[in-house]
Amino acid sequence: MEEPHRRIRAVHTASTVTVYQAYSPHIGQPAAREGRFPPVWKRDRMTWIKPSFLWMMYRCGWGAKAGQETVLAVEITRDGFEWALRRACLSSYVRGVHPDLATWQRQVKQAPARVQWDPERDLHLRPLAYRSLQLGLCGEAVRRYADEWTVGISDVTPLAHQIHALVSGGDLDSAARLLPQERPYPAADELLANLRT
Repeated sequence: MEEPHRRIRAVHTASTVTVYQAYSPHIGQPAAREGRFPPVWKRDRMTWIKPSFLWMMYRCGWGAKAGQETVLAVEITRDGFEWALRRACLSSYVRGVHPDLATWQRQVKQAPARVQWDPERDLHLRPLAYRSLQLGLCGEAVRRYADEWTVGISDVTPLAHQIHALVSGGDLDSAARLLPQERPYPAADELLANLRT
């Protein structure tokens, strides 16, 4: 079946959805150990969460980029994830989606979340023809993410390294079997009505 151009694909249960972030070890390791972000984690900055494991691998270079050596799988409530999507706006102005530039500028300034659609990646981290969601959280959404929505945090850096080693060795079948099983996220049409470009 052909993939739609834009879709949320994620590991999810009836009540949670898993997103990925990568941090330096002094943030990532305590977060995984304690199951919550440490005090050094900045709540006054925008934070981007990614439901796509392979997009995260592209962004952090399989956990090899400086400041992104610890890859976290953050399990959050679906209620929280959907709260952010319902209040999000697109991260850039799109003619035909927004009435005009000034309207979008007002929306993006007020919104607690932003959506960006980036090309999904294959095991070699090459761009695919369809796109995956990135969700940027700021202000109230960051605080809710850290204090209310987060159910658990795990360090998936060893998994990232294991998959990367298999890809580097040419064993794509074994690498693919280890990938988190991301499925289409339910209710996405309603949630994304104003977030498609």
